[in-house]
Amino acid sequence: MGPQVLIPVSLFAMIFGIVYLFFSTRNRERMALIEKGVDASIFLKGAGKGGSAWKVFVVNLAFLLIGSGVGIFLALLITTYTSLDDGAVYPSIIFIMAGVGLLAGFKTAKDLDKE
Repeated sequence: MGPQVLIPVSLFAMIFGIVYLFFSTRNRERMALIEKGVDASIFLKGAGKGGSAWKVFVVNLAFLLIGSGVGIFLALLITTYTSLDDGAVYPSIIFIMAGVGLLAGFKTAKDLDKE
């Protein structure tokens, strides 16, 4: 059993751990609210706005991919017309532009939630 097997196993373990923590935390939170006597209808409030979550996800993903693409293009321009090292320019510009894209996506998604 070599390192090739370790990657899928660790990926599966990570995904399982995240899903387990999400559901166990949600269950504990709901049980605490029920013990306090809060009406259970608060769990159904988000059910009517299911389409909104997908809109926000798609908008954020789109801005992230646009920002990454612009970052790759800017890094290519910088390395072509300057004597800077490729190894440092590409990751830094891509991450900076992806962050700018996520920030723009967050602001756009916030406006979408107001509608």
